[in-house]
Amino acid sequence: MLPSDTYSQPNAADPVLEERTVLDIVRRHVVRCSAVTRIDETGGEARVYVLDDNLVLKVQRPHQLRPRTSLAKEAFFLQQLAAYPDIVVPHVLGYGRHDNLEYIVMTQMPGVPALTVELTGGPRRDVLHQLGRTLRRLHSMPQAPFYDSALFPGNRTQDAFVARVRADLTHAVQVIGATPNLWQLGVSPADLASRVLATLPAAVDLVALHSNPGPVHTFVQPETLDFVGLIDFGDAYISHPALDWRWPTHADRVALLQGYGDETPVTDEFMAAWRAALVLSDMSALATRPETRPQALERLRDLCMTLT
Repeated sequence: MLPSDTYSQPNAADPVLEERTVLDIVRRHVVRCSAVTRIDETGGEARVYVLDDNLVLKVQRPHQLRPRTSLAKEAFFLQQLAAYPDIVVPHVLGYGRHDNLEYIVMTQMPGVPALTVELTGGPRRDVLHQLGRTLRRLHSMPQAPFYDSALFPGNRTQDAFVARVRADLTHAVQVIGATPNLWQLGVSPADLASRVLATLPAAVDLVALHSNPGPVHTFVQPETLDFVGLIDFGDAYISHPALDWRWPTHADRVALLQGYGDETPVTDEFMAAWRAALVLSDMSALATRPETRPQALERLRDLCMTLT
């Protein structure tokens, strides 16, 4: 459902900025900052300089520049979210370029990624419920600014969405069929794909998605394991909300759905599209991501029981 991860300049230099340069950039947008306290490169496409433990300079790494990632898009999304204080995200303090580097200056998100703590049982369900409520609010924002922006790829019409689902399912079926012993379900990949297409409702809501609100981008308080908020909107795109269900098990996704429908129940049409979009996501993962195949196959087993 996304542009391919082709890096446009894989051999570009990727220098770590000197502290003086970082401070000079941040001071264009923030009155006071004194020191770089940490450098984080775990994000891959970006390098993050943490200043005074409360500010962030996020810089696009030149050799990891790819079509679907954009700091301009992230700044735009976060600026839209600034009008919704109940959706906890970093606050943009400035955006621009320094020489050939694109950057965002923003506040640091409190807490730690959910991936870095032991999150099980009731605390895990609570975090997923809160994340579901947050995603529902995020998906319910006015969509005109996102539809009108050239920064956001994806599907803006029902026909485009169905065509993309059909194309992606066809590709997944071909790859799975060419890989011996990959498929271990009672229904064939082609039959499951046909069933998914048949269950798509006549109309679906297509909205700006975070893209990966999974454990790496969902923040929690390390002491209490309470949900804090979301980071990293640079891969956002337009499609069906169910494609924002990026947690490892089907039980996780059901808990997320419960939170998503907590304030306003979802419709039968939403549920049909939700199941279809998750089957598409899992079949694509099974076909193209060897490291996630066991989890994708298990999720597909659970989903097949919900499809009529």
